[in-house]
Amino acid sequence: MKSIPVKSTISYQDLEKVDIRVGTIEKVEDVMGSDKLVRLTVDFGEFKRTILVGMKKERENPKEIEGKQALFIVNLEFKKMMGEESQGMILDIGYANGITPVLAMPEKPVPAGASAG
Repeated sequence: MKSIPVKSTISYQDLEKVDIRVGTIEKVEDVMGSDKLVRLTVDFGEFKRTILVGMKKERENPKEIEGKQALFIVNLEFKKMMGEESQGMILDIGYANGITPVLAMPEKPVPAGASAG
């Protein structure tokens, strides 16, 4: 594993700005024309989002995460990628360390939309 330095210190006020919620991944679809992006349909209880994730090269079968819960940032500015809008960001573990990423997920099922923190 590649070690990375600890990022600069932030305040609790800054941390409170980040809205991290549990989402249930309902569907994983290929993004046409992209060699790394997949489109997730994620249920957050009171709302659903489309979130684009670059995991095609990280997993032999990206559909294996359908039905799983994971942590997502839901208050990022929406971002256009490959002509589609991504409405959040999945949190995974390991990418920056040069290892195959795994999902950041609750230890047991919780209601979709539950807040982390």
